[in-house]
Amino acid sequence: MSDSATQTPHKALLIGSPNCGKTLLFNRLTGLQHRVANFPGITVEIASGKLSGHPGVTLYDYPGTYSLQAISGEERVAVEQFELALKDPELGVVLCVMDVTRLEKSLYFALQVIRECGRAGKPVLVLANMIDVLENHKIAMDLEALSRDLGATVLGVSARTGRGLESLDAAIEEQLAAPVCPSDNQEPDLLLRGNAHQLARNYGPKGDVLLRTQNRLDAFFLHTGFGGIAFFAIMYLLFQSIFTWSTPAMDAVEQGLVWISDRVVPLMGTPLLKDFTADALFSGLGAFLVFVPQIFVLTFVIGLLEDSGYMARAALICHRPLRFFGLTGKSFIPMLSGVACAIPGIYAARSIDSPRRRFLTYMAIPLMPCSARLPVYTLLIAAFIPRTTALGGLVGYQGLAMFLVYFFGMFCGLLVTAMVSRFSKVRESDLPFVLEMPAYRVPALVPLLRKSWRRCQHFVTKAGGIIITVTFIIWVLGYFPNYGADLGASWLGQIGRFVEPVFAPLGLDWRYGVAVMSSFLAREVFVGTLGVIFGIEGAEENMVPLVAQIQGSDLGLASGVSLLVFFAVALMCVSTLAVLSKEAGSNRLAIRMFLAYSGGAYIMALLSFQLVSFLGG
Repeated sequence: MSDSATQTPHKALLIGSPNCGKTLLFNRLTGLQHRVANFPGITVEIASGKLSGHPGVTLYDYPGTYSLQAISGEERVAVEQFELALKDPELGVVLCVMDVTRLEKSLYFALQVIRECGRAGKPVLVLANMIDVLENHKIAMDLEALSRDLGATVLGVSARTGRGLESLDAAIEEQLAAPVCPSDNQEPDLLLRGNAHQLARNYGPKGDVLLRTQNRLDAFFLHTGFGGIAFFAIMYLLFQSIFTWSTPAMDAVEQGLVWISDRVVPLMGTPLLKDFTADALFSGLGAFLVFVPQIFVLTFVIGLLEDSGYMARAALICHRPLRFFGLTGKSFIPMLSGVACAIPGIYAARSIDSPRRRFLTYMAIPLMPCSARLPVYTLLIAAFIPRTTALGGLVGYQGLAMFLVYFFGMFCGLLVTAMVSRFSKVRESDLPFVLEMPAYRVPALVPLLRKSWRRCQHFVTKAGGIIITVTFIIWVLGYFPNYGADLGASWLGQIGRFVEPVFAPLGLDWRYGVAVMSSFLAREVFVGTLGVIFGIEGAEENMVPLVAQIQGSDLGLASGVSLLVFFAVALMCVSTLAVLSKEAGSNRLAIRMFLAYSGGAYIMALLSFQLVSFLGG
């Protein structure tokens, strides 16, 4: 790179239509590991990173958009930021990504970008992504001729394999050193659409070789009968895998924590420090860390479904039933994203065109069984549901229980949206449901593994600060003033006796009441709080395995079920409330949802307790 190029800070912009491989290319170019998924509208934030080989250049990845005429909220973010970026004197080059397997759709957007860059005097490079797919089918594309007709350089690249990135690096360096901008033209969008159609006819893949495999798979996955059966089977396997695949890792983490605690605790000098290490660190934080492998598995399996292209089919399958509840098929992806975490689910709802259905989706997402609930569900299911299987090991009772509690949370979310959509006085005409079917692709396992690992890191670091703080406070309140001799007479016990009447109708004593109250900061704190409480009572005998502690307590099945129901419905995440207020533009909505869901959770938990008790549980 020239001296002038390295000394002057530059910005580069990455833009393209949804599902063109743009974000995977961003990861390649920056070395970062941003979220990648094979579904339109999945990237909802602007990511940035230093361009590899060009330390003075920052690359910005914009949300995908089909054209510069924005429809959805996500597209508006991309278009508005793109228009602002073209006025930025530091912008050195625009990288426009095309999907060569769907050339006409990509060409229309590329022509719009080239026109705007010509007007603003900014250089643009058009990246013909997925060129490896054409080569695998022995299809050639004349990129030089296409470059002449577009009036901008077209480079063949593959974000998946890394093909063509060396040529791209050299082209970026040339543009930064000596910019070559497209000619200024004033062609209207209607003319550009016609040009895109003609260029696609001239340069696009001939025949239907790229559609044959997709059509064969769609004939099964979108079949009226088989498609629905496959959908439920895939969803069941998703939740069954949470137990079956993660159990060895969970056992390893638990045994590792026990091994470490046996060696670390005796090294503590004073009795006070020894008690804190055993009760707070290993019984509190340790009890939480045991369940992290399940978050890894959940993220990995959802990533497989997203990257393979199945998620768009699932959204199409769900469109008709979701309409009954006032939603749309596009609500499925934000809701399923909420299974990992409600916050990205709320962000993903920007891709829903209809404001009304977007509002209803906001109401459903907090009821999706997010990963913060997963440690709570796992703890209670492991404590009350036997680890046995049926049908030759195909059906595990714990996995089935997890599937049912997940389904219960989702059903509650749909029930809420159905009631609101029917009784709300607001009516509006919605845009038609249009959803692009991306090509089926083999997921890239290494990025998926990295994403799952980062999700675990983010979960631990995000919840870690809260859990450490709450764990320390709970330990201090439970340890003093009698130094752990009598937990019931401690400060924590006194607080617990005060709140116990609220939870007594659910068959819960003050210990579980305190754990529930502390979990309103973050659901996963429930596990750490119980770990500290039971740890003070007997951590030296059973320091980490919290399941055994609960099984040895007087908690009955009816109380365990009521806790599951309560956590499935209650809105107990401060971060979710903050993001919801920002995205919906209404603090009132977040407050009303918090009060309504928490109150409804208590009532449903009480009814569940009474029902299970009546049945003899």
